[in-house]
Amino acid sequence: MALLTPQGVKRVFQLQKPEGLEHLRRLLNWEKFDEVRDSRRSILLDTLYESVIFAVGKGFPWVEVVKVVKFTEEMLKESKGCSITEAVMILRNKLRDYQGQFNTTHLLALCDYLHNTFIRHYKLYQYVLGQDQEVNLTVAHLEVCAPPRPLPLAEGKDRELWKHEQQVAELNLAEVQKRANVLLLKETLQLELEHTLQKMFSQEPAQQSRVLKREELENLISEAIHIQIECLKELLQYEIQITFDILDLKLQKKTLNLNAPVPFPLSITGQPGQDETLKFNKAKKGKKAKGKK
Repeated sequence: MALLTPQGVKRVFQLQKPEGLEHLRRLLNWEKFDEVRDSRRSILLDTLYESVIFAVGKGFPWVEVVKVVKFTEEMLKESKGCSITEAVMILRNKLRDYQGQFNTTHLLALCDYLHNTFIRHYKLYQYVLGQDQEVNLTVAHLEVCAPPRPLPLAEGKDRELWKHEQQVAELNLAEVQKRANVLLLKETLQLELEHTLQKMFSQEPAQQSRVLKREELENLISEAIHIQIECLKELLQYEIQITFDILDLKLQKKTLNLNAPVPFPLSITGQPGQDETLKFNKAKKGKKAKGKK
């Protein structure tokens, strides 16, 4: 408190609040602290700072502003852990002790200020400043990515044209995907056919040397042909469906191309076609002038 001088509190008032709080902390000879982790000391410092703002606003001389800060700090310390009745008694006694250091108007203003702030919210002050608080602090380090650098305006496209190109690209991709699905199905069915035939023709080791009868061989061949026909049938049905889907995609692309937006004209002298119209009109006027001559 020895460093708290009239010149010091004047400087606190002149600074912005963050800088003023830091300057007041140095004047009070407090160690530097973390405002988030040590919220109690932060609130106490903020309370003393508000007392400076109050005193200056009420026209207290700078010498008396120092006494207001001292009064407020003493009041906070002496009332710690007391009931509200005891706090009112402490306030009354301190006002009596400071009676000779303030004039009547300033003393009443100080009494009203502490009553409307400290006494009115006394339980809150006691809860925050009178007992230890459990602080659960989670710190997350987030990486902020800057937006990509935009391309030159000369490489830009009209919005509707860009949308049209995106739609066409999506249809092309869908067509390629469907063709790829047909090839994949062919390979899958071929593997299944080979596996089924191999399983069907495989025999027990004891029966491998046995000669097949004509009827058994015909049944095996018939079953193999039936399996192959079923695979070809499934493949043919899928290819027919895919063909219809691809034709539908081609029709959609054709419709899109017919309704494609007109590219934005590069010429800035007029609308598309205006330059050709102007040239035609000039040539026509030139022919008329030659005819008159």
